[in-house]
Amino acid sequence: MTNTAPTFAKQDNLKFFRTLNSRVNNYFKENNISKTGNWRLYLKTIILITVFLAPYFLILTLGMPFWAHLLLTIVMGIGMAGVGMNVMHDGNHGSYSNKNWVNKFMGGTIYVLAGNVYNWQVQHNVLHHTYTNIPGHDEDLDAGRVIRFTKDAKWYNFHRFQQYYSVFLYGLLTFNWAITTDFKQMRSYLKRKLSYGEAKSPKILWTTLIITKVIYVSIWIVLPIVIGITWWKVLIGFFVMHYTAGLILSVVFQLAHVVEETTNPSPNELGEMDNTWAIHQLFTTTNFAPKNKIVNWYTGGLNHQIEHHIFPNISHVHYGKIAKIVKETAQECNLPYYEYKTMRSAVIAHFKHLKELGMKPELT
Repeated sequence: MTNTAPTFAKQDNLKFFRTLNSRVNNYFKENNISKTGNWRLYLKTIILITVFLAPYFLILTLGMPFWAHLLLTIVMGIGMAGVGMNVMHDGNHGSYSNKNWVNKFMGGTIYVLAGNVYNWQVQHNVLHHTYTNIPGHDEDLDAGRVIRFTKDAKWYNFHRFQQYYSVFLYGLLTFNWAITTDFKQMRSYLKRKLSYGEAKSPKILWTTLIITKVIYVSIWIVLPIVIGITWWKVLIGFFVMHYTAGLILSVVFQLAHVVEETTNPSPNELGEMDNTWAIHQLFTTTNFAPKNKIVNWYTGGLNHQIEHHIFPNISHVHYGKIAKIVKETAQECNLPYYEYKTMRSAVIAHFKHLKELGMKPELT
């Protein structure tokens, strides 16, 4: 990662964000509604946490064949991803509730998902949301050598096949959180003195990380074994749960930023970007399946990624309504508003783009 952070253009000659922000604020004022979550989000929270945890208690209390055990761990993975995209995500953006303690509590559900609040807020809220799709600054573009997400990344011969093998690696996302990623990120972020909100001492952050990891392992691995479930069944079930959640989360994340339409702009020699931050989001982000009620409900509005990136402090339950405002304002200013009408078309576009990025640069 590059240490010197780029700066965005200060002047917006199109007055895009000023106009858009005014219109969105008027929408909430005229309809007398809060920008945070509402009863629909609270009901969804109950449903998704139940889908996530109920199978776990069934596994602990009922004797069942191994195939049923595995099916339940897949259901847990689906619930796990759902909690991450809807509950944890809104909580850590401060958009779940107008009460700070509620946001902290809901954001803290990431500990049950194998993650860490500090790491997630730095990587997502600071690096990804601020420097979206900028190589060397947005860590979501960094998959090491194994996957080439941008033309700036070094090409290796095996990248010719990345459109095939990448989907298998996507499932390892949250599993890596659980065992290695959090420790590497915390060491890196503390060294770079990165933080989101009020900075905490390294001792507190490391202590929190270690204690929550111990509790996590105790809940998901030690307890089932102590109760009497064979150790290898526990480990396989643990992996299947994470693989299911990781695959879902990775695909949803990639569809919004790693497709042909979105750009990967870099700063000039002075470290300056061409556009203002809000306009930058339009060039680097895309929506998908905006009219699909199931996708809208389950992904926590992450299919309305444009709206989320420009208004991260507004709960996802409102994105469907403000999307029309954002789209119309962008069109009035002759700015892009990328979207795929269906989930299927977005998935095809993503893997097609991976294939293009996997070609040897001289032949592209």
